[in-house]
Amino acid sequence: MLKVDRANYVRNREDAYDDHPQPIGHSQTISAPHMHAHAAQHLLNFLGPGSKVLDVGSGSGYLTAVFHHLVSGEEGGPKGKVVGIEHIPQIVQWSRENIRRDGLGEALDNGEIEIIEGDGRLGSPAGGPYDAIHVGAAPPELPQALIDQLAGPGRMFIPVGKRGSQVVTLVDKDAEGRVRVEDLFGVKYVPLTDSPTDRG
Repeated sequence: MLKVDRANYVRNREDAYDDHPQPIGHSQTISAPHMHAHAAQHLLNFLGPGSKVLDVGSGSGYLTAVFHHLVSGEEGGPKGKVVGIEHIPQIVQWSRENIRRDGLGEALDNGEIEIIEGDGRLGSPAGGPYDAIHVGAAPPELPQALIDQLAGPGRMFIPVGKRGSQVVTLVDKDAEGRVRVEDLFGVKYVPLTDSPTDRG
């Protein structure tokens, strides 16, 4: 996280390092730094050089950049890939600009980081299976499509539930494809849903 300057991923740079969520427009937020740290810590064993990561609801691109640093190997070694998926086109474009501003333009150009527009609930099957999946907004229940795109072994960090009763959940899939689900702690995330324009 020290390699990624949060000031490049927020709307108000003066508050960039405060430990609380911040609005990034279009009814979306960037999570508090301690939540990003929780996510990275719980996924860390699945974020080695060469790993493939899906960042659902990638928002401003901050955690996508953090994941990139964790899966990029040494020069000449295996290179990981991070796919960020976001359903609001204006935020997709802004996040790409943020990542370039943070010095990771080459990673975007060579495909080590990919930011795509789409429905995060459906994931991105073309890039899977993924060793780690992070979900930055809360669906009302676990999306089966994301479980299907998880590698075995693999792990997903996802907040689940409706407003007022959300819980961070770990979904582990073993080498035989068996799935284990563990609830960690209560949280308050924006819902993983359609964009306001999609909802009419």
